[in-house]
Amino acid sequence: MTRARASRLFKEYHEEQMRDPEFAAAYRALEPEFQVAREVIRLRLQRGLSQEELAQRVGTGQPNISRLERATINPSLRFLRRIASALDAEVEIRFRPLEATDSEQRV
Repeated sequence: MTRARASRLFKEYHEEQMRDPEFAAAYRALEPEFQVAREVIRLRLQRGLSQEELAQRVGTGQPNISRLERATINPSLRFLRRIASALDAEVEIRFRPLEATDSEQRV
């Protein structure tokens, strides 16, 4: 199977799954973890660092960086600050109001 075909099949599968409200809600709930992972990867690559090099700068092991980039851990704020410092960046956390659902708007 070609990469393009596999990508298309995954996209179709993902779209089908997102029609399930329970799946869609669980998927959206994981978005903050995926945002962190994407941003760490983006900055690490932008800085020309390998996972091992970033881990050395942070004072941790490469497997911890890998788990962070795969969004399979729930990192502490302290760990994220160490990552940010090693990437010459800063952590920014925002809270924003949830959008009202149709049922809430009717109340």
